Amino acid sequence: MSAEKSARLKQYLEENAGQIASVVPFDISSDKLYPFDFTASNTELDPAILGDTKVFSQWVRQKLEKEDCRYGVGGYNEHRTIYARSNLFDMNEEPRRLHLGIDIWGPEGTPVFSPLAGKIHSFRFNDNFGDYGATIILEHQVGNLKFHTLFGHLDLASIKDLEKGSAVIRGDKIAVFGGESENGHWPPHLHFQLIFDLDGFEGDYPGVCRYSEREVYLHNCPDPDIILKHTFGY
Repeated sequence: MSAEKSARLKQYLEENAGQIASVVPFDISSDKLYPFDFTASNTELDPAILGDTKVFSQWVRQKLEKEDCRYGVGGYNEHRTIYARSNLFDMNEEPRRLHLGIDIWGPEGTPVFSPLAGKIHSFRFNDNFGDYGATIILEHQVGNLKFHTLFGHLDLASIKDLEKGSAVIRGDKIAVFGGESENGHWPPHLHFQLIFDLDGFEGDYPGVCRYSEREVYLHNCPDPDIILKHTFGY
């Protein structure tokens, strides 16, 4: 059923491409993207970098500056070794390592916009080391299909005056990238994820799963590129 939902959502978004707003500011004619790789093949990321959030942030910044890129992107269905930096992902016999969203790495304070009309489903400050930090989940209805967009690693001010059920207009500024102390202790970035069934979660939903659960989660969390490609033009 989820595969059918994904196909229907993709078709709707392709047929209504002009109704999709950019998630972050981006000029297709001049801005560039850097494809970050956070798998085991990236041997640059040693424990000394990953173990210190400020050093990790500096590493991300330097990569973007060197390549003259406005943002770094990537991560959907990526098996990431970087989650070993937090016990949050190692609480069971099989650690969580498979990333279910797309990350957009960029400066703290970068504005975030709702790509579609909807309403505020829930929000929360997930204040664990390695967690989402300030998080917003929107609910969208396209035809008879309901799905959600999750925005993680935001600043705390973004969730200060929100009300569940409040309407959100396509293109509304809903948040900004948070700093390290309020975004789960990560380099500034946005975790953007699509979710069909939230399974009762409020202001939270796994953004990383165990590899053995890959098929179940990927069916429930389709590739965010079906929306983000309209931001970045790839």
